[in-house]
Amino acid sequence: MHIAILTFDQFNELDSLIALGVLNRIKQPGWRVSIASPEPQICSMNGVVMQRHISLEEASRADAVIAGSGMKTREIVEDPGIMQQLQLDPTRQLIAGQCSGTLLLARLGLLGQVPACTDLTTRPWVEEGGVEVLNQPFFAAGNLATAGGCLASKYLAFWLIARLVGRTQAEEALHYVAPVGEKEAYVSRALHQVGPYLERA
Repeated sequence: MHIAILTFDQFNELDSLIALGVLNRIKQPGWRVSIASPEPQICSMNGVVMQRHISLEEASRADAVIAGSGMKTREIVEDPGIMQQLQLDPTRQLIAGQCSGTLLLARLGLLGQVPACTDLTTRPWVEEGGVEVLNQPFFAAGNLATAGGCLASKYLAFWLIARLVGRTQAEEALHYVAPVGEKEAYVSRALHQVGPYLERA
């Protein structure tokens, strides 16, 4: 099972790396989580330099894809050279958007009439494309999910793990990374936010 996290120059570390960390709590044969980028090396909005694992072309063949967020998303969605490399398809992939990653999904035409979550800065740009933006941290419909707010990335990771390997494994992964003394509360909050959408999947 391969999950790709789309990560571009000036990316938000919280959006890409929290999901990366939670998803990598799954230890089973064939489970792989990759940072995907159009360039071999990318720099975050706070100066963290990182090497990509895979190209965007390979990300398009992954079983699941998270579109991460960053300061250059509005430029990225206007770049046909990048956008044409993203051949995402919710009929064969689980696809998630984190904060301004939701704008990328909207511009790829993946959301359609599906409402979405995003951060407060990105909200008006997503709405300009005719997508209804919800005032909540997480929403999913079928194989599409979106989250708003950096720390909501854990909900996307929880959703992906639950859909791909099971709810018990999702609970265990989040329990492991949650703060001591708050573990049960963190898992309970995730179930409250994500659980209803798992029941409809």
